[in-house]
Amino acid sequence: MIGISACLGGVLCRYDGKHQAVPPLIELVRAGQAMMVCPEVLGGLPIPREPAEIVGGDGVDVWAQRAKVVTISGEDVTEQFTTGAKIAYQKLQEQGITQLILKEKSPSCGSQMIYDGNFTGIKRTGIGVACAYFRQQGMTVLSDVEWLAKQEEANGN
Repeated sequence: MIGISACLGGVLCRYDGKHQAVPPLIELVRAGQAMMVCPEVLGGLPIPREPAEIVGGDGVDVWAQRAKVVTISGEDVTEQFTTGAKIAYQKLQEQGITQLILKEKSPSCGSQMIYDGNFTGIKRTGIGVACAYFRQQGMTVLSDVEWLAKQEEANGN
């Protein structure tokens, strides 16, 4: 079994109350081969919620207390992000899950790219808070973009 970002499985849990469903991942959930988690919701954030970005670095920097996660109005939501990552990890660990497919560009789940912390839509290299925690715990993380590319490659496309 693998873990996936809940929004990729069709759950309406994004900051804007929408999802980012990936049909083959929904099928894995339906077949009992994937478990969905949303670290932001597990950390106590509502749906919908204000967009948030990491200011001062990326998820690794958040755990090192060199950066924080703030909403567009300036509210510090770092604690909700770190708490949610820990709860998500616990739930994944209880199921023996060590491999994850997470939503790229998310301040929680991004594994290669995140937004730059200025709410301008500009992306930069970096990882989200939950992704950083999962990797620190020894989990293997792929982004949805990487996973889809591997699926296409495996299918000869």
